[in-house]
Amino acid sequence: MKWIVTLLFVSTLSLAATAQDYLPDITVETMEGEKVSILDVVKTNGRKITIINFWATWCKPCRNELENIAYLYPDWQDLYDVELVAVSIDDTRTQPQIRPYVDGQGFDYRIVLDANQNFFQAVNGITPPLTLVVNDKGEILEVEHGYIEGNEYKLEEKLEELASH
Repeated sequence: MKWIVTLLFVSTLSLAATAQDYLPDITVETMEGEKVSILDVVKTNGRKITIINFWATWCKPCRNELENIAYLYPDWQDLYDVELVAVSIDDTRTQPQIRPYVDGQGFDYRIVLDANQNFFQAVNGITPPLTLVVNDKGEILEVEHGYIEGNEYKLEEKLEELASH
């Protein structure tokens, strides 16, 4: 009986890993309240690579990461043909803080809302920040959990590697 449970667990892990090779077809909301498919956002943004960063206003590492990337992002767009989509997982209670924060920082990112965390959960998110690097077909190429000061340079190395292919 114990080996059956183990076999089922291992099978479930394999299925979960396979399911995460591509972005799910999930609807998110723009800051203006428009519903959009995250796959459409990735496939129609005209960029070869899209960085999807899950964050929240109450998450200090998330804010640090987005603020640090802001300095490098204009160069990344030119050098690596990349777009960043910042996915807020703030719930309805903290969503009113998003626009003032984003406007105050002057972010040049596309911001979308995932208030029910359907997208975050679909990519096995546990705690933010979570960063995905995907290609224009929606294939997940890289996953980074958490943030440590300087991780944006590791991310840039990955972007450089992907852009050279």
